[in-house]
Amino acid sequence: MYTIDMNCDLGESFGVYSLGRDQEIIPLVSSVNIACGFHAGDPSVMRQTVALAMKNKTAIGAHPGFFDLLGFGRRKMQVSSQEAYDLVLYQIGALHGFVRAAGGRLHHVKPHGALYNMAAVDENLARAVAEAVYDVDPTLILYGLAGSHSLRAAQSIGLRCAAEVFADRAYQADGSLLPRNLPGAVLTDEAACIRQVLMMVKTGKVQAGDGSQIGVQADTICIHGDGPMALAFAQQLRLTLEQENVQIKAAAICQE
Repeated sequence: MYTIDMNCDLGESFGVYSLGRDQEIIPLVSSVNIACGFHAGDPSVMRQTVALAMKNKTAIGAHPGFFDLLGFGRRKMQVSSQEAYDLVLYQIGALHGFVRAAGGRLHHVKPHGALYNMAAVDENLARAVAEAVYDVDPTLILYGLAGSHSLRAAQSIGLRCAAEVFADRAYQADGSLLPRNLPGAVLTDEAACIRQVLMMVKTGKVQAGDGSQIGVQADTICIHGDGPMALAFAQQLRLTLEQENVQIKAAAICQE
């Protein structure tokens, strides 16, 4: 039997602005990454999303990003290693407080957007993020792009990690994600997304944009909760995985 964690970025509403269908998607996934107020979310939304996750017995993760509400954390920002450490530590601490207050336990940390992608290719930034996670709680799991500096940095300091792959993102030949500002970066064909997931889970490979097949470790698969078809896709993907004899459960330790 194959095993995969399904994770989703949620808790992204802010004030009077509502984003995503958290109540309906959380029961379908095995782990949730909750925005911590910098790129999305606010204290009330954080509390409510933690409660939803605990009600559904879904593993809870912090989803720290750049302080960029206007750009949804997807714009690159030049920060020092110390600044990166501070902003990640601050956001983990905020969500950790809500989780503890609710009687739960934080399971993982997954950086968001530009911070995630920059840490994947920048050794110093990756280490700053990993050290912030470790210093909050060395038993946490860092979710990072498969084959990236994020995972290598975590392993170098003894931090547990999970190799993440994406259902709806196009890959480049070096294993990185095609930047969102380029055509075809986000896959919109549901059937193609599901085929990509099954290929990664069952064969450990993904087809890059140039047609080549590259090796990829899949400990956890990300689905996005903010698109118009997010709920329908989450439902279909879970159903397909179950039909293909793939067990869905929260991520454990990366073996790269």
